[in-house]
Amino acid sequence: MEFLGINTGSEWFQWVILPLFIFLARIGDQTIGTLRLIFLSKGYRYIAPVLGFFEVIIWILAISQIMKHLDNVMCYVAYGSGFAMGNFIGISLEQKISLGTVIIRIILKKENTELIEVLKTHNYGHTLVDAEGARGRVKIIFSTIKRKDIGHFLAVLEKYEPDAFYTIEDVKTAKEGVFRNSKRRSVFDSFSFRLMKSK
Repeated sequence: MEFLGINTGSEWFQWVILPLFIFLARIGDQTIGTLRLIFLSKGYRYIAPVLGFFEVIIWILAISQIMKHLDNVMCYVAYGSGFAMGNFIGISLEQKISLGTVIIRIILKKENTELIEVLKTHNYGHTLVDAEGARGRVKIIFSTIKRKDIGHFLAVLEKYEPDAFYTIEDVKTAKEGVFRNSKRRSVFDSFSFRLMKSK
């Protein structure tokens, strides 16, 4: 029996072509699966089912080959390796896409009016509250921003309050509020972030 002109009974197919096919298929379905879960957690209910359809189809193709070649150890290695690589690629893609919204909590030892004014200048919505910390009175800034703006926001924070303690958490839903009008990034944006930090 031949597959794309290659004899499926040959050692070349059994130990190279077939494991490679399973490896690539597993990368595909696990990458899609990781993205599906991320979209689902962020409330994209129409995209997640479509991704799920393709995820399952690719998975069936991969697992069917495993079941046909249970005596081939390389198929198991390829299956596990593809799973691991698919997770890595899926998470990396999600970070590149920068979907969703996050909330940043900044704890300051004292009020920094310069930082607050700069946040206003860049149109970052924020809320300033008084709080009691382990070592006395502190100021807390809450700011809900788009994930794509995290780099710029932290560059501003690093410049005006480099010792600030902050946390970042995902927000599933956000309504109203003040958000920075982000423009599409370019290589010049990355350069401007580094320049801002160096000043």
